[in-house]
Amino acid sequence: MLDYLITSKTRLKLLIKFFSNSKNQGHLRGLAEEFGESTNAIRKELNNLSEAGFLLKVAEKNRIEYQANPKHPLFFNLQDLIRKYLGFDRLLETVLDRMGDVDEVVLTGDYAQGIDSGTIEVLIKGEELNEDYLDHLGTRIEQLIERKVKFNLNGNCNSSEELVLYKK
Repeated sequence: MLDYLITSKTRLKLLIKFFSNSKNQGHLRGLAEEFGESTNAIRKELNNLSEAGFLLKVAEKNRIEYQANPKHPLFFNLQDLIRKYLGFDRLLETVLDRMGDVDEVVLTGDYAQGIDSGTIEVLIKGEELNEDYLDHLGTRIEQLIERKVKFNLNGNCNSSEELVLYKK
């Protein structure tokens, strides 16, 4: 639905990258390679978002790193909008509803890095989790958010990139 409001696919990819997880950073060439787009298209949108104050520019060595500006008055609104667009709110609500005693819900993989790849990796930690409900839960969530979901129970994060959605 958000893709109807934001018609530039490049801008939408950048908003997802930086506002799904505010820790995410990127530079021009890396973003162009990650998105499979031209550097000119990426540069144009980075400049627009930076001029509007949504992104911060940080000079590091010979390149400029971009990241979300948490001090922007619309930061939390945009972050909430992007997370709802990706379905994180419905995923979290469904997991907490009947999975048992959940201590933590963490996104790992592509979505934690701000890449809308179509497969959301979720780590659920807790005591006495309802593992039987997990198969039904995966199918239900996939229908709700139109993305594939892979669950890992009480495992460890293999990635330094993670996004905590819920912590008891």
